[in-house]
Amino acid sequence: MRRSLIVTALCLLAGRSVFAQDRHYIAPARDTATLPFSGAVQVGGTLYISGTIGLLPGRKVPDTPAAEARLALDAVKKTLADAGMTMDDLVSVQVFCSDLSTYAEFNKVYRTYFTKEFPSRAFIGVAHLLFDARFEVQAVAVKR
Repeated sequence: MRRSLIVTALCLLAGRSVFAQDRHYIAPARDTATLPFSGAVQVGGTLYISGTIGLLPGRKVPDTPAAEARLALDAVKKTLADAGMTMDDLVSVQVFCSDLSTYAEFNKVYRTYFTKEFPSRAFIGVAHLLFDARFEVQAVAVKR
């Protein structure tokens, strides 16, 4: 009984230290700066990246799925760089997609962003995305 109380106390203390860590907020892209969210939040060595859409200036969707995927992934890559990380630090990625027929095109672009193993990933079909985008990428990274 006493041992389990000690283990529980240690776990609670460890949990408190995680919650007490400073948070670093990364601003969203300029054209979304007035929206009520951060582009990413870093807590310790973990970075939580908000949903990112690949848009051209003026919130215009590119003509091709490949161009849109590249813009979204470039934005994720920039957010990671702002936090001192790379695409290889990603551990989990969620891709929301409004047109599942673009799955292969997205994957072709996606593969080019990694030099090591791929992070875990979900590719989720949705009815609509903001600005009529095809893709929205949300991710979690842990600094190596």
